[in-house]
Amino acid sequence: MRDPYQVLGVARGVSSEDLRKAYRKLAKEFHPDRNQGNEKASDRFKEISAAYDLLGDADKRAKFDRGEIDASGQPRARGFGGGGFRPGGDARSGTYNAGGGFSGFGFDPNAAGEDIFDEIFGQMRRGRGAGAGFGARNANRPMRGADRHFNLKIGFLDAARGCKRRLTMPDGKQLDVTIPPGLGDGQQIRLRHQGDAGRNNGEAGDALIEVTVEPHAFFTRQGDDLHLELPVTLDEAILGAKIPVPTIDGMVAVGVPKGASSGTTLRLKGRGFPLKGGASDQRGDQYVKLKLVLPEKPNSALEKLIESWAKTNKYDVRAKYTVD
Repeated sequence: MRDPYQVLGVARGVSSEDLRKAYRKLAKEFHPDRNQGNEKASDRFKEISAAYDLLGDADKRAKFDRGEIDASGQPRARGFGGGGFRPGGDARSGTYNAGGGFSGFGFDPNAAGEDIFDEIFGQMRRGRGAGAGFGARNANRPMRGADRHFNLKIGFLDAARGCKRRLTMPDGKQLDVTIPPGLGDGQQIRLRHQGDAGRNNGEAGDALIEVTVEPHAFFTRQGDDLHLELPVTLDEAILGAKIPVPTIDGMVAVGVPKGASSGTTLRLKGRGFPLKGGASDQRGDQYVKLKLVLPEKPNSALEKLIESWAKTNKYDVRAKYTVD
């Protein structure tokens, strides 16, 4: 596998946030759902997912940067470490150091180079100490499969109420994904054992699904609270009224107090998003900000009424807006 940094097109010192952005951009471009029947795009998507699986995990990334694991996440062989033989061990105990360290072979450090390798490989053929330097002891150890990363886009109300979606994997397998109510943009869902198959009977990795929540036409979310700007007519604002207000559960009737100004905010308790980690009936609030809207077309009767009223009812709404 290629260097994961090159696969994602980032430098080694890249921040976690920029790494995530680079992955999301590439994953969207090469996702199988957008490249039906394109085998090259499917292979590229697999490569991108595997690279982010390694670099997106802080522990794996650190091990890779230190050279402890390779690009596929497997431990590197520690026999020929580079840098030449460095005498300094005990030949009897088999702790002679060779750049990354041969250990357990018990060869003579004073022997000629050809004799040393003859002895090493002769011992490997005879089964003596071969596992110590070349990882043969762990060759058949069960290895967990790699996690796979996916993106899933859902609507604002689906995130609020919860929903089910079907996800197509690069190999054509389909997964039914349950979106819990209240999920936020950028949060992940983990599907156990739906990633890459393990090796030597090891358990499969997981599927990690990052959810993107599309914006709504008039609702906005702040934490677990919802905010909405709602138009009201002149008579509703002056006289007060019961008006229909949209919520994620449907329309509800809300009372507008008499004399409500544009900007007056009404609180609808328990009409927001489900609280993360809370009980099923625990939710945030919805805040409705009133916006006074006049008739679209000029109204002569209204104009005459306001002119008559204004002659005897002067009030200064900009008194505090002065500059010394």
